[in-house]
Amino acid sequence: MSYVEMPGAKVPIRMWTDPATVEDVALRQLQNVATLPWIKGLAVMPDVHYGKGATVGSVIAMQGAVCPAAVGVDIGCGMSAVKTSLTVNDLPGDLSRLRSKIEQAIPVGRGMHEDPVEPGDFHGLATAGWDDFWGRFDGVAEAVKFRRERAHKQMGTLGAGNHMIELCLDQSGSVWLMLHSGSRNIGKELAEHHIGVAQKLPHNQGLVDRDLAVFVSDTPQMAAYRNDLYWAQEYAKHNRALMMALLKDVIRKEFKKAKPTFEAEISCHHNYVSEERYEGMDLLVTRKGAIRAGSGEYGIIPGSMGTSSYIVKGLGNEKAFNSASHGAGRRMSRNAAKRHFTTKDLEEQTRGVECRKDSGVLDEIPGAYKNIDQVMDQQRDLVEVVAKLKQFVCVKG
Repeated sequence: MSYVEMPGAKVPIRMWTDPATVEDVALRQLQNVATLPWIKGLAVMPDVHYGKGATVGSVIAMQGAVCPAAVGVDIGCGMSAVKTSLTVNDLPGDLSRLRSKIEQAIPVGRGMHEDPVEPGDFHGLATAGWDDFWGRFDGVAEAVKFRRERAHKQMGTLGAGNHMIELCLDQSGSVWLMLHSGSRNIGKELAEHHIGVAQKLPHNQGLVDRDLAVFVSDTPQMAAYRNDLYWAQEYAKHNRALMMALLKDVIRKEFKKAKPTFEAEISCHHNYVSEERYEGMDLLVTRKGAIRAGSGEYGIIPGSMGTSSYIVKGLGNEKAFNSASHGAGRRMSRNAAKRHFTTKDLEEQTRGVECRKDSGVLDEIPGAYKNIDQVMDQQRDLVEVVAKLKQFVCVKG
């Protein structure tokens, strides 16, 4: 579909979905965002749903301002995927050992490594910029400085919620590695610190929603936020790269005879800020639950733990600020999912997938998410599909 345009206070709201299918609270959030004095454009992806301050699945283009709550607390959260030389014929009948080995190698939930993992320990993982990156930790907000050791030990770990590590098959029977994670606790604490600072600034006192508090250009608060934001985005990128290296290590050991090789890694943020130029304006583009989909750029759009995921190539649609959805998007909250579904439903909906099937991941049940194929159909003018994947192992925190 092409987009539907709804009127907004300062800018029109371009929606790549039927507005009638969007919850009232999410529509209200979109209307609120469209009132911001600095806004120059708002694009809404088909996976849109209610979030804190701004909806998940929105692309907010502002001039001279950025809203930290619209980035979210998992700064730099995103996906990575790698095609391997393995095929369905290389897979063992029992996949439980494979899942167990992945869980041993990569801490999940609130877990961390006993000792920091260094990129130099792994085959072919670039170490360029690693020392410089950690050196710049000295320049982040004083409020999180005491978290240095924890941040170091959480580098290369998964987290919880919708974060996952998956082994998937494409439609030709090739095995892919895929994972989803972000900037872990350090990104969360940096985000919460800056959201608190923004909410106290005088220019934010008249906003319709205090969670839409912004930083404006040429202020020390903006400079401090952008410094920490870009550092956290880099943390997330390193985190995924290190996890992928750990995952490849498991695959090499478990499939020694097949001598697996790996293609180039595809990686994309979907909670982040980028400096981009549209219609002659230099803008700060915030993607909250959206990927960049510039012409020819590769991206990853996952479904849920029992459905398909997609490797895509962007079509460079400037009406959407070169963006696409970050996944299927939730159709019910975590609490609603826990009330509505049972572990029996979870077993049924994840049949054929080696994964957790206990009440601890009930809020991640596929039925709590929108139909990924329908979401993909709604953004045919944003991306083209390169590969359709289906997981056979899924690790959750």
